[in-house]
Amino acid sequence: MPRSGAEARRRLQQAALELYRERGFDRTTTAEIAARAGVNERTFFRHFPDKREVLFDGEADLRAALTREVAAAPADLPPLAVLLRAFRKAARILEDNRPFAEPRLALIAETPALRERDLAKGAAVSEALAEALRGRGVPDRKADLAARTGWAAFHHAAQAWIDDSAPGDLAEGGSAAGGSAQGLDRHLLRAFEDLRSLAAQGR
Repeated sequence: MPRSGAEARRRLQQAALELYRERGFDRTTTAEIAARAGVNERTFFRHFPDKREVLFDGEADLRAALTREVAAAPADLPPLAVLLRAFRKAARILEDNRPFAEPRLALIAETPALRERDLAKGAAVSEALAEALRGRGVPDRKADLAARTGWAAFHHAAQAWIDDSAPGDLAEGGSAAGGSAQGLDRHLLRAFEDLRSLAAQGR
């Protein structure tokens, strides 16, 4: 039995991820998640409102961290550079937690109910980023466009990171830890460079 609320929360998240991958999201119940985690179902609902939210814990913390980074960026940086700086810090969190983060992202990508929740969470993050950019003096329209575009680039980079670190790739000599140390950051830099290139082509 978990000894603390934080430990119970972590075990519930891990149990949910394992069961969703084994049985599928739709065929897994909250009672089964709780049993796998070694707690009762009431404990599950003390931590999470539903079985989708168990995979989105920390979104509010991420949103707060990103907006803090935007506010703290050097004053002379343009909006996309500000966002890239913030996303690179967020990428380190995903890289450090790869054993959970990578299968979680893959599961969301293949599960409609989770994709729907992910889109809602992404919209909230984008709006928070836009507001943070407006706080730096970026005009409303450009702040909104930059935030939405930047968040899309972050998701694009994260998906490329998953695709690039498939098990077959690791079997060819890469390592799960060392192979991903800068992987997401590299994909993130590439995504924003592609954005700049596309913008330049449209002039």
